[in-house]
Amino acid sequence: MTIKTGWQGRYYEDFEIGDVYLHPLGRTLTQADNIWFTLLTQNTAPLHFDQHYAAQTEFGRPLVNSCLTLALVTGQSVADVSQNVFANLGWDEVRLPHPVFEGDTVYSRSEVLEKRDARSRPEVGIVTVRTEGRNQHGRPVIGFRRTLMVYRRGSKPLTGDPAAMED
Repeated sequence: MTIKTGWQGRYYEDFEIGDVYLHPLGRTLTQADNIWFTLLTQNTAPLHFDQHYAAQTEFGRPLVNSCLTLALVTGQSVADVSQNVFANLGWDEVRLPHPVFEGDTVYSRSEVLEKRDARSRPEVGIVTVRTEGRNQHGRPVIGFRRTLMVYRRGSKPLTGDPAAMED
């Protein structure tokens, strides 16, 4: 039997300014997702969980909590952008040009905007990406800049089962 490791994510050295990563997994947001996330975050806006209230708005139905949209699209980018993250430094310029509704499917992509050495930590570098989420109709539903510290190759703490790595 041959043991092969799965995708380990990008290290600082792997990022090139201008590269675009099409994140492979879309996600359909359900009513349960929206209600649970809204309750977990103690968001009391009835637009997210009260069908009767939402029906009276210009949208006519509940909107997906925008923080859920941000969390989902960030999560979709992890395998390509931050699998080897040391720390997130910030989300900037978050824009929500179109609403997300229960039943919408969101897909995302990221473009590398900047990279530089970290002055205080030689084991990491700083990367900035622009990430955009689109719904199943191709309409942009969120966009943001994200800056993070990413480990350099050979500096990341070990993960996985050490016993499985033995010969």
